[in-house]
Amino acid sequence: MEGVTNGSASARERLLNLRVLMDNLLSDGLISVEDQYRVLNNTRSKDQATMHPLTYIASQNLPDARNHHVILDISQLLSWLSSRVNQEVFFLDPLKINVPAITEVMSFEFAQRHGILAVDVNIEEVTIASCEPFIDTWRDNLEHVLRRNIKRVLIDPADLKRYTVEFYSLAKSVRGATGTAVGKIDAVTNFEQMLEMGDSKNPEANDQHIVNIVDWILQYAFDQRASDIHIEPRRELAHVRFRIDGVLNNVNELPAHVATAVVSRLKILGRLNVAEKRKPQDGRLKTKSPDGNEVELRLSTMPTAFGEKLVMRIFDPDVLLRTFDQLGLAHEDYARWQAMINSSTGIVLVTGPTGSGKTTTLYSSLKQLATTEVNVCTIEDPIEMMEDSFNQMQVQPGIELDFASGIKALMRQDPDIIMIGEIRDLETAEMAIQAALTGHLVLSTLHTNDAPSAITRMLELGIPAYLLKATVLGVMAQRLVRTLCPHCKAEDSLTETDWRELTAPWKITMPERVFKPVGCLECRNTGYMGRQGVYEILTMTEPVKTQINDHLDIDKIRRQGMKEGMRTLRLSGAQKIASGDTTIAEVMRVAPALS
Repeated sequence: MEGVTNGSASARERLLNLRVLMDNLLSDGLISVEDQYRVLNNTRSKDQATMHPLTYIASQNLPDARNHHVILDISQLLSWLSSRVNQEVFFLDPLKINVPAITEVMSFEFAQRHGILAVDVNIEEVTIASCEPFIDTWRDNLEHVLRRNIKRVLIDPADLKRYTVEFYSLAKSVRGATGTAVGKIDAVTNFEQMLEMGDSKNPEANDQHIVNIVDWILQYAFDQRASDIHIEPRRELAHVRFRIDGVLNNVNELPAHVATAVVSRLKILGRLNVAEKRKPQDGRLKTKSPDGNEVELRLSTMPTAFGEKLVMRIFDPDVLLRTFDQLGLAHEDYARWQAMINSSTGIVLVTGPTGSGKTTTLYSSLKQLATTEVNVCTIEDPIEMMEDSFNQMQVQPGIELDFASGIKALMRQDPDIIMIGEIRDLETAEMAIQAALTGHLVLSTLHTNDAPSAITRMLELGIPAYLLKATVLGVMAQRLVRTLCPHCKAEDSLTETDWRELTAPWKITMPERVFKPVGCLECRNTGYMGRQGVYEILTMTEPVKTQINDHLDIDKIRRQGMKEGMRTLRLSGAQKIASGDTTIAEVMRVAPALS
């Protein structure tokens, strides 16, 4: 191969060559002569013979000769090659690939033989990715069969190898499951079900194709950092969606009867009643992530018009090993929270909507408190995560074990600390108060918009104001905001008007620097990576207690709490904006405005 240029006749139909690539990198000023010599003369390395030359060069971590702070990784090398061969770089996001469509373009054998993969298909054009820009022998044949134009793009060789196998394996399993001829699995659950005589093509839950699809969904969810997996039946197809950093993303579509078998497979694994499709059910299962860590999944089914919908909440045990600082609870808020949970008696409440991180906060706190000297007991509905360091009991309405009766049982177990999954009614609230009055520390959750509203909620349930003053130590409201990707965030401008809207009615100095999301490979072009909590902690000081009565004014409680050091959710978010962790739009999305 004479050179890496698009017009060189001698370069056509030739594989990329390590020596030629290094020569061209040197001539373009991207590497030094010393680095070229070192890489080409590293004869001991077996990787030279087995790895694609681009991957091998990237593995050497060569500094960019134009800027020694930049390493020539695979994305840098692909961008450089792109400019030489006049082909765009395609950074593959598996969540945005239509697997059924791209695998219909060509057979797996054809894709493997020529080292290509379809990555986008529309009426006029098919986009084909390859890591060999000068191999064109397949093009005429494919254009003739497809009767569409072909657009060529460059792709990371590692992505090409991995996703060619994954996408075709998934497509093969779906097709195999679609064509499996076995008896009907279950009773009719689609309200619009049509009787088709002689139809016996519904796959069963233990069919190997279904097992493969379930394994793929779980592994894929772990790879993409998903917190929830949704399988949602529709009239013809079922949608598979992942919640990543609090936002749902479409992942794939399955034929309705294949999705039914997938749900049945997961119900079997979660020890649910497979035959029962008319009632909602809850279960759990344990599996292992690709890195070998045990992961718990909580299953919840719900009957819908087109079949059974399944949601799996993924609980990563590593969450319990994170520090409060990593969870976003730091500085004064951390000190106030520690003061509350280290008390020997009283009630500590955590409030917020579903998915706001209440469970993580409580479990992390309990894990810290659960030393060998104390007895920590919980009553939950359901048990979110299994934890060896404390005793967990699950609500079971079928045998009349509810929160209130569960707390009565726990009180006879000589507990020091009790965690109640949620205070929903007067009886549970009264038992929590009783436990606190008899010398126990009680942690629990409520569903309210902010911390002061928790006091109002307890009064509405029927708890007298004097008992709240005697037992409640404090309330923490929380939300989760997406954090900016550290690899691509960029400085942004901020108007005085936007800042005043966020921090009103309090006058907070506007930060000198704020950041905005950009998007890169690391964050899948979302601009965000991970989430952190924003917190509002109301400590029950004497001045705050004086505001609690049967005719409580929530604004007075809030104002007094602010005087005592409480920051509202939006002010807590403003602090994270000022520190460059998130954006004003993200905070205003999740944190309620003051009424």
